[in-house]
Amino acid sequence: MTIETVSSNKSYGGIQGVYRHKSKETGMEMTFSVFVPPFDDGARLPVVWYLSGLTCTHANVTEKGEFRRVCAERGLIFVAPDTSPRGDGVPDDPAGAYDFGSGAGFYVDATQEPFARHYRMWSYVTMELPDIVGANFPADMSRQSIMGHSMGGHGALTIGLTFPGRFKAISAFSPIVAPSQVPWGRKALAGYLGDDRALWRRHDAVALIEDGARAADLLIDQGDADAFLAEQLRPDLFEAACRAAGQPLTLRLRAGYDHSYYFISTFMDEHLLWHAARLEEYC
Repeated sequence: MTIETVSSNKSYGGIQGVYRHKSKETGMEMTFSVFVPPFDDGARLPVVWYLSGLTCTHANVTEKGEFRRVCAERGLIFVAPDTSPRGDGVPDDPAGAYDFGSGAGFYVDATQEPFARHYRMWSYVTMELPDIVGANFPADMSRQSIMGHSMGGHGALTIGLTFPGRFKAISAFSPIVAPSQVPWGRKALAGYLGDDRALWRRHDAVALIEDGARAADLLIDQGDADAFLAEQLRPDLFEAACRAAGQPLTLRLRAGYDHSYYFISTFMDEHLLWHAARLEEYC
């Protein structure tokens, strides 16, 4: 449970910290960021998890996400993990591509060599890091929610749908909703999990809905000027699956917005307020 403070800065009356620890799951040092808003002695605060996308680290949302004002006002702890293990000895895409290997862990536990030892982002995000957050911060772990962007939107949806009792709200920006059906996802799932497509279904939000997974509500924002929309993201497939299953979904297509943090930061406040309202129901 020992963590090292990399940096600590006051913001909106709270503390934005970056921390490092040796992970048992990934076998490597992992870095994550946590914003703790101002709070009264003895208070325990709800936790919002944010999972980042391809090529990102914790730093992208920490520096560009513009989340701290609402988190400070509504008393939300905001946690941003890395997207994959990193460092000497961690295997990468042999061709050096950006969509597999370092920065592209896809929030799964790899079973295929040479990735199985270190690429255990599912267990890291769902088990190891929550224990660390609960032990080191004023976190009420009975009130958690999850959100993410792109590959991280895929992770937020699949993790949230797998643990609906743990996560009181689930939202995403531009998520990869059907990785089994798009190039990014097929490459990652085959590379990390092998060719048995039955094993891919637990890491595919469309398949999870088809197989009976449910949540109280889901929120997705998607820019209609996103260059990845038609080939890689396919929110239409998720919308159709939710409609057929009777799963509540709010899908908003945002005119003129792309895949960048200009888009995410524009609507971050709305997502956090949506999360806060649902987390407050469990006070």
